[in-house]
Amino acid sequence: MWSILELLLTLLGCLFIVKYLKIKWAARSLPPGPTPLPVIGNLWTLRFGLRPDTLRQLVKLYGNIYTLWLGHTPLVMLNGCRTVRDALVSHSEELSGRPVASFMKDISNGRGIGVTNGHTWKQQRRFGLMTLRNLGLGKLGLESRIWEEAQSLVESFAAENGKPMDPSYIIIHAVANVMSAVVFGHRFSIDDLTFQKLVACNNTLLESMSSKWGIMYDAFPWLMRHIPGPHQEAFVKKEYIENVIRKEIRIHQENRSPEEPQDVIDHYLAQIIKTKSEPGSTFDEANMIQVVIDFFSAGTETTATTMQWALLYMVAYPDVQEKVQKELDSVLEGSQLVYYEDRKRLPYTNAVIHEIQRYGNIAAVGVPRCSTKNVTLNGFSLEKDTMILPNLDSVLHDPQHWETPNQFSPNHFLDKEGNFLMNEAFLPFSAGHRVCLGEQLARIELLLFFTSLLRAFSFQLPQGVTEVNLKYVFKMTLVPHPYKICAIRR
Repeated sequence: MWSILELLLTLLGCLFIVKYLKIKWAARSLPPGPTPLPVIGNLWTLRFGLRPDTLRQLVKLYGNIYTLWLGHTPLVMLNGCRTVRDALVSHSEELSGRPVASFMKDISNGRGIGVTNGHTWKQQRRFGLMTLRNLGLGKLGLESRIWEEAQSLVESFAAENGKPMDPSYIIIHAVANVMSAVVFGHRFSIDDLTFQKLVACNNTLLESMSSKWGIMYDAFPWLMRHIPGPHQEAFVKKEYIENVIRKEIRIHQENRSPEEPQDVIDHYLAQIIKTKSEPGSTFDEANMIQVVIDFFSAGTETTATTMQWALLYMVAYPDVQEKVQKELDSVLEGSQLVYYEDRKRLPYTNAVIHEIQRYGNIAAVGVPRCSTKNVTLNGFSLEKDTMILPNLDSVLHDPQHWETPNQFSPNHFLDKEGNFLMNEAFLPFSAGHRVCLGEQLARIELLLFFTSLLRAFSFQLPQGVTEVNLKYVFKMTLVPHPYKICAIRR
């Protein structure tokens, strides 16, 4: 007679075999890739994370399109400029979906812009684009508010009096205040405890999505929803953020002027009233809260991380910093204000900012998409609801489009005469129907923050520090290791 333990082990072994055979059967029509293990798929190979260095090695083995398995769920990876652009631009509509079961989906309760699909996504995204335009994106109104925050950032740096400082805290809160102005209509004092906790919760929330626990959640959502672990803390942080937004909504409801909406919440409240009698309207308070979170979270993390890389690269490449400052001094002369339109007169500075985004590569692999219908990519026929991930890192480092892809060089964006030159492989904001909603806002912030700081300060390493660590820390975005620099008044 078999013991209960032997029976359980036999049943478990049979389950593994069945799962493995199901994966092998499903893989017949998918692009090739590393052999998955039963139950966990390729999670062990990936070290439970989609790290750029690991994915680069897989390209060498399997080509520009291959399949990874997150548990029993296939993930088709797209690599290289040609493959990614063909997918995101030529098949934009077919690849406009988001996976229906994921950590991000559960965190957002299936609402907002970032992870929704179909009718809800189209309505919410259209609202987001319209609201940014109405708030003055691309006009001097919103730009002047960004410039004011840039000047506050300069004052915060100046207060350090050239002493060694970690700029990350100041930068994150400056960028968060820009997004606060967009969504709430006002900025916070950097000493405001609610604001500090809001930013901290947002950071924790984003970090949890790219953690090993987050990857496990994407692979086994049915299991991870019910077991304890660090991933559950993300839902606690999300609740705090929601409560802050609810308080802001109540204040807006009491004090707003319907004829003069000032921010995202004002516009959304007006949209709820406008569409309340329309069948199929998705405009309600639950979606409004998530839209505000989408704006605040994505807008803060990406721009703040890019600025942290920007200052680190300036101390790592002092010759580049000096050339930027010479151009700013000669072109802008005594002018105090810098406008986004000035980028056309600052080709070298513009090239440096683009190279910071390319080389810093903060979004790395981007956000997974899902095919909304059957689609053929690189000769492979993929069924509807296949999860697909455009590897943006592979585009920003494609040797066929960048002369020295693994070196920091502003010349990647300059022609022989020194004029700014765009490269089709520059896709840090992704492309197609799911292109980053706040792309232009981020571009304006980067130019105004970067030029304001470089005009005011020369950045250098603290005395005694001779090396710069340019390796990344793998989180939701690729962030620099903690560092200190000195901001010396010019």
